[in-house]
Amino acid sequence: MNKFEILKSGLQKTKKKLIDGLTEAITGKAVIDKEVIENIEEVLISADIGYDTTEKIITKARENLKKNNGRDESSIKQSIFNELKKILENINGTSVTKNNINEKKPLVYLIIGVNGVGKTTSIGKLAYSFKQEGKKVLLGAADTFRAAAGEQLDIWSKRAGVDIIQGKIGADPSSIAYKAVEKALKDDYDIVIIDTAGRLHTKNNLMNELSKINRVIEKVLFRAPDKTFLVLDSTNGQNALVQAEEFKKTIELNGIILTKLDGTSKGGIVFQIVDSLKVPIEYIGVGEGIDDLQEFDPDNFLNALLN
Repeated sequence: MNKFEILKSGLQKTKKKLIDGLTEAITGKAVIDKEVIENIEEVLISADIGYDTTEKIITKARENLKKNNGRDESSIKQSIFNELKKILENINGTSVTKNNINEKKPLVYLIIGVNGVGKTTSIGKLAYSFKQEGKKVLLGAADTFRAAAGEQLDIWSKRAGVDIIQGKIGADPSSIAYKAVEKALKDDYDIVIIDTAGRLHTKNNLMNELSKINRVIEKVLFRAPDKTFLVLDSTNGQNALVQAEEFKKTIELNGIILTKLDGTSKGGIVFQIVDSLKVPIEYIGVGEGIDDLQEFDPDNFLNALLN
């Protein structure tokens, strides 16, 4: 399958929940009245689009009803789809691959997120993607709190065919970040991807550690990391948003990597994340394969969902 077909396949559960739900709420109704609107609202919220984002969509639908140009099935559906599209277009991230590597070599990406969201897997897939583009990639294993974290990243480095800098368990994570960037500068790497501990967003000391890593990178690179990606698990729903808000208090987020979209019917979280956080989604995980981490393209996403 090509990437678009993989995306369509990965969004099937969300499509069934959201699009089929909307169709059921609207189809066959002689009049799009208050009851129908409330049914639509219920469908949107159940797909994890979120209350605030849903209210914006419903408000627009009600406006169309008042204007008397939205009382049929197709126009009310189109109104909803248009609002969903606007949400994604308002915060439309540009992929990291579009950065000018020649001007900022090496590009440094800091990857953060709590345990279990698919952070290490996403790093491995991201590294593989860059390697396939002909980039020279280095991984920095700065999650030194768990022995398994370094081992897992080492396995992924071999799968992706890229190099890795590691340290002993319990070593200062910022020292690993420093060594990785230093080696990248010395040995002419294009991209450095630095893993961090799967820190719980409620632990201030670990959040402080993240800030320290950021400062150390800036010291050796003479600029902040080019991208700081927060990895979120789409199956976590509202808890993913809580995590994101806590991380935003500590460090500037440039983009979201949203994993496990193929395993949930609540892919509507995409719209809520973009609308609530005002941070672009850069990559989405739609499968288990090494090449199933895709750049997020709003148009492709909507086409796969609505087609």
